[in-house]
Amino acid sequence: MAGLDRNTPLPTRIVLHQQSRVLELAFDDQREFRLPFELLRVYSPSAEVRGHGPGQEVLQIGKRLVQIDAIEPVGHYALQPRFSDGHDTGIYSWDYLYWLGVNQSRLWAEYEARLLAAGASRDDPSDAAPSVLARSGDPSTMPASERSPDSASGRSPDITSGRPDAAIPAAGQSDTAPMNAVPLSRPR
Repeated sequence: MAGLDRNTPLPTRIVLHQQSRVLELAFDDQREFRLPFELLRVYSPSAEVRGHGPGQEVLQIGKRLVQIDAIEPVGHYALQPRFSDGHDTGIYSWDYLYWLGVNQSRLWAEYEARLLAAGASRDDPSDAAPSVLARSGDPSTMPASERSPDSASGRSPDITSGRPDAAIPAAGQSDTAPMNAVPLSRPR
């Protein structure tokens, strides 16, 4: 993600689905992606999440139910969402959003593996038993029932489509809020 250039696909449609917690993007190369809010939040391009250099990344836990409260265009090159947990410093360039879409299956698997290794969960840590929060994060010391972050809830994204497994609202329901698109142009 070196930034926009003549080859960067540009979005032609951006739709925020609040009920299903998905950002839908269509690009001018005919690719379409449905990015779960949780994926956007845990892979925020902000320093708060990525750190200031290699090895400084911060594992994001408890983001399963995160919402996007607002989303604003940044110039002609990016979006800046404000998440329900207060995070609002990530600026998602078109090339970064495209990269997330292309790689979301692999990224999701890597995220779940990091959670498992840390003994953490996609669920809000304030809902966890105190003994789980106090653990060192070594999965070998955890009961088998606690090793899989999603084993109890049964709710996880369908990685092939990027859609949460919750039903997508029927037409006419107010689940979508299209972005007011700004004119897009390629850098010269």
